[in-house]
Amino acid sequence: MINLTVSAINALKAAISSTAQPASGLRIMIEGGGCQGFTYKMGLADEPSSDETVFEQGGIKVFVDNASRAHLSGTTIDFVVSLEGSGFRFDNPNAKSSCSCGKSFG
Repeated sequence: MINLTVSAINALKAAISSTAQPASGLRIMIEGGGCQGFTYKMGLADEPSSDETVFEQGGIKVFVDNASRAHLSGTTIDFVVSLEGSGFRFDNPNAKSSCSCGKSFG
């Protein structure tokens, strides 16, 4: 389904261990919007909701809402540190187009 790189796993473990709110994993979803039609949404979460599929990779639980699963199938999430800034990057084989910021796709 979704692949987390070692860099992404390490960044998520650091974020989970340092958050003040209880968190046991990462919630990922797709919402309508952005310059290309859809945007990625992600954040730390403690428990999955009833409409989410849960899988685990590298000790990180990932919660994906069922409406977003098809759009995210095969996606690789990486954490990149560069001069332009650090952050999560999505490599989504289902995206026909994407914007330059990498947070919106169509």
